[in-house]
Amino acid sequence: MGYSCCGLSYTSRNFLTKEEKIQLLREYHQDLKKEVQGVEDKIKELEIN
Repeated sequence: MGYSCCGLSYTSRNFLTKEEKIQLLREYHQDLKKEVQGVEDKIKELEIN
């Protein structure tokens, strides 16, 4: 489906339902969590070396 951030929609449609917007935000939230985990892992790796 894609996701949306800051008013930008990464889908092929211009108008989304409320439920679709919620789902896109949830997907985006999960992506952000993965990014944070990656940053934390990199910090730990650099601190060890």
